[in-house]
Amino acid sequence: MYPSNQSKGYVGYGDADPSNISPLVRGAEMRVAETRAVNRALRKAYGIGLCSVEELGWEPKTFGPSDRQGPSLAANNNGHRNGHPSLRDRLCLLIRQHQLDANLVKAYAADSCGTPNLRDATREQIETFITNLADWATKDRPGLLCKLNSYSGSQEVTS
Repeated sequence: MYPSNQSKGYVGYGDADPSNISPLVRGAEMRVAETRAVNRALRKAYGIGLCSVEELGWEPKTFGPSDRQGPSLAANNNGHRNGHPSLRDRLCLLIRQHQLDANLVKAYAADSCGTPNLRDATREQIETFITNLADWATKDRPGLLCKLNSYSGSQEVTS
């Protein structure tokens, strides 16, 4: 990926196997891996902090005692804990599902958690924020958009 003529290029690597893809695309693991790789390269090239929908994994396949090969949980769960998406993945999915501006959500999240930066918030604060955001987006998206727009230009968003 070369975003400009002066660029040295960006590379992304992707993997896919039946345990971390949707059942709808089983048999197309190579294409899913390629899509993930391209998305990663694009995110690097353009400094996009969000993961792509393809990166949001599915619950890993559980291996029984009769299975000969049982990959470790860390290698098989796409970065998730106990087969559940991370808070970051949940927030990314919520932003994409409801077509929200990620920077505005980030500013609102930090403000809602009462911290200068989102990374200073506790896990519990972020979980509560995500739950409330999902509820608000489902029940009153226009109201949520109005709230988010109040953060445009008024705050400098830092990572």
